[in-house]
Amino acid sequence: MLLAAFSCAALALPLPARALDVIAGEILPGWRLDDGTHMAGLRLTLAPGWKTYWRAPGDAGIPPRFDWSGSENLRAVEIAWPMPQIFDQNGMRSIVYEGEVVLPLHVRPLREGAPIRLDARVELGVCEDICVPTSLGVAEVLPEDASRPDPAIAAALAARPLSAAEAGVRRVACTIVPGARGLRLTAEIEMPRAGRTGAAVIEAGDPEIWVSEPDIARISPDRLTATSVLEHMEGGDFALDRGALRITLLGSGTAIDIRGCSAK
Repeated sequence: MLLAAFSCAALALPLPARALDVIAGEILPGWRLDDGTHMAGLRLTLAPGWKTYWRAPGDAGIPPRFDWSGSENLRAVEIAWPMPQIFDQNGMRSIVYEGEVVLPLHVRPLREGAPIRLDARVELGVCEDICVPTSLGVAEVLPEDASRPDPAIAAALAARPLSAAEAGVRRVACTIVPGARGLRLTAEIEMPRAGRTGAAVIEAGDPEIWVSEPDIARISPDRLTATSVLEHMEGGDFALDRGALRITLLGSGTAIDIRGCSAK
């Protein structure tokens, strides 16, 4: 909890000058889809040795934030996150990208057939020996008549975690038990080759709910459990939406994205 609070507070600190030189961002214009939506991309390029954080960064990371309020003709942006890497340093685990990463952006306009202008302020953590917050401004007008897919965006889409159905997940059930300061959640997952899972990330679907790094136990070759403690940032009781739970299983060269968790 203290690390999570520190990470959030770090975004308000003055930006170190060296952080300006270690990451660059740009919008890839992408192409218009048949349904009137648009597929674009955000390319982040990091200096050698530097990393930035995935959607759920781990206890030692700074979560990325996106402000699209400067955009025009924009209803919503859905980010597709390519498979990240696990980074361990000084006994702490972070979920990161390094080198270069393209985040596909599925853009929904307010008015179909009209120009879309993306204008975003992106707050990110970047990390080498130390981790510092940084802020990027990116903007681009998306072409109305582009129909040819961008290979960089297409490759990033292909690198997304598998869905539960694609991975052959047969069953996901969660047991939730009240604790002294929150809830203890145990997810039991049945799927082929469960033993290849090296780590898991559990997200509550509510940014005010902190989730500990899961402990994984392998019950059999096709069954494992992932157990986390959940606490509200402000303390006290809270409601947990099972349908909003998101479990990501990370293994060697593969990842699985599981949405929702029924009662056991």
